[in-house]
Amino acid sequence: MEDRKFLGTEKIGSLLFKLALPTVVAQLVNMLYNIVDRIYIGHIEGTGALALTGVGVCLPLILIVSAFAALISSGGGPRASIMMGHNDYDKAEEVLGNSFIMQVMISVVLTLILLIFNEDILLLFGASENTIGYATTYMDIYAVGTIFVQLTLGMNSFITAQGFAKTSMLSVIIGAFINIVLDPVFIFVFDMGVAGAAIATVISQAASTIWVLLFLTGRRTSLRIRRKYFRLDKRICISVLSLGLASFIMQASESVINICFNSNLLRYGGDLAVGAMTILSSVMQFAMLPLQGLGQGAQPIISYNYGAGLKSRVKAAFKYLLIVDFVFSMVLFLAVQFFPSAFVMMFTDDPGLIDYASWALRIFMGSTGIFGIQMACQATFTSIGNAKSSSFIAILRKLILLVPLIYIMPHLVSSDPTKGIYLAEPIADFISVCCTIAIFSLQFRKALRQMDERAEDLGKR
Repeated sequence: MEDRKFLGTEKIGSLLFKLALPTVVAQLVNMLYNIVDRIYIGHIEGTGALALTGVGVCLPLILIVSAFAALISSGGGPRASIMMGHNDYDKAEEVLGNSFIMQVMISVVLTLILLIFNEDILLLFGASENTIGYATTYMDIYAVGTIFVQLTLGMNSFITAQGFAKTSMLSVIIGAFINIVLDPVFIFVFDMGVAGAAIATVISQAASTIWVLLFLTGRRTSLRIRRKYFRLDKRICISVLSLGLASFIMQASESVINICFNSNLLRYGGDLAVGAMTILSSVMQFAMLPLQGLGQGAQPIISYNYGAGLKSRVKAAFKYLLIVDFVFSMVLFLAVQFFPSAFVMMFTDDPGLIDYASWALRIFMGSTGIFGIQMACQATFTSIGNAKSSSFIAILRKLILLVPLIYIMPHLVSSDPTKGIYLAEPIADFISVCCTIAIFSLQFRKALRQMDERAEDLGKR
């Protein structure tokens, strides 16, 4: 077992770089993992555009599966890091064991639901009679790999939480590499189309799961999966679920948002507009995943030092995270505004879809430049265990602001309703970032004061 006390002693800048770089690389690779199916499918000769739209309709279901993984991982990882900061490794392992069992239970339930009800759900999510065949073919196979998604994403957070960023990165790279290699083989060589893409995805997810579990039961890990902690503890489960709720809301609400977008776009713009939304949401993932990677890299630093009562290190870690997040999001914003077609052509070679999606992308990502601020604040809230603020910010952006705007904006921009729908995203993002700054400025100061109070109490004992 390795000592992870370097999280409280090394220079913040170099430590953040060391931990965040592998997690950002992992998230970028994970982005390829998530969208490579769509890239290959979009280039299937003759049926690529419809097949891409069909698989795009599956995205809300895939996001729900990932959201349940985030529910456990985003709550369990920071809780374990805080316990490590308190030097209570037994409690940290108990968090790990409880999280593992919860994810297995969730996987069983999700798999049954997906296998039984996927066609009805996909029709509800915006599939048409032209695309439902592609959608159900993909999801029938993807559902079998639900447990691999849950355990890979969920348990990998406990590797990151200990500071093993490179190992965590390899967990993603292994699966992504296998998926990228197998996709063209199954899709084009074996001529399996959408079914081949789904099979390649399940195999690659299984490989990542094996890697993660071998590490967490091996000798190098500081926290080990132990059978004695498989009995669920109510207090631990509640603490994990409450802290992970914000990430769950963010990802699950993405599913709700996709449903709202797809159904409304199908009404006003048809299959072309829904196909464009598949591309837009994929490019948005390009923005979100590296920002999430930066947050995951900063999480063990902030959580450990928060648990250890090292106030100056918590402040410094947040400052570095904020600057890097903002710079990244602004660079991406400028790239999208100046070169939108470069992003769109990764997913399709259909001229009509390229033209349509390029102008829509500029609108859709109009507030991306400042969104790094919200991601830095939300990651810090989660890292210090402030579940309420993190959850509220997630609910505010997606459910309180964006969902109503998707239905209001087409009436306000009646001359071009689809443009109004795409405008809903940047408007909601801008308002959400402003509110986040106000909430964070108050709550972060409060958390720092509480650290001072705990230090004073310990000094009096």
